[in-house]
Amino acid sequence: MIGWIVLALVILAIVASVAIYNRLVNYRNDAKNAFAQIDVQLTRRYDLIPNLVEVARKYLQHEQETLTAVIAARNHAANALKNTEGSGGSTGVGALAAAEQALGARLGGLYATFENYPDLKADNQLAALREEIASTENRIAFSRQHYNDSVTEYNSAIEQFPANIIAGMFGFRAAELLDGLGFGQAQLARTVDELSGGWKMRLNLACVLMAPSDLLLLDEPTN
Repeated sequence: MIGWIVLALVILAIVASVAIYNRLVNYRNDAKNAFAQIDVQLTRRYDLIPNLVEVARKYLQHEQETLTAVIAARNHAANALKNTEGSGGSTGVGALAAAEQALGARLGGLYATFENYPDLKADNQLAALREEIASTENRIAFSRQHYNDSVTEYNSAIEQFPANIIAGMFGFRAAELLDGLGFGQAQLARTVDELSGGWKMRLNLACVLMAPSDLLLLDEPTN
């Protein structure tokens, strides 16, 4: 009789362990998938930045140092993103966030320079690229929030008993949260005229990774 009880307990422990393992795998895969969405949007922005610089170069003949610094920061951030590939955000996230904040500072300086060149600001191609970058930044914000939520859930799961035992046995490691991407702390603001209605929006990009509710409509619609 005791033997049957022991056997039942062993079977129960195995079933519970398998269930816990599968649950942790699901949490980890959710975090990896969420990071993959960040990867897509950051790559898209890295592709847009050189185009922005090339358009600006035609007008900023005396600002070559600024343009070169933006490209260098962009390349550094792109390399940092490559170093996270395959990890799903488990490694290299801190370096990526630091590189992104440096890139944001460079972009902030470039955008500030635009204010001194009215002809450049009036360039339709530049306006379109800035709009594309801003749109991408918003998608990065959504993706980053989803990733952090997924990582928090995953990290909490592997710390709880008895899941922490299974996590330790099978190498489930805590993933890093993303504290900042994109423009970081750079104070960026720009005015966009929507073609459909003549609305003017001032987009406060103090931190691009803030919720979309932080994008403030400051001006009234014009007739």
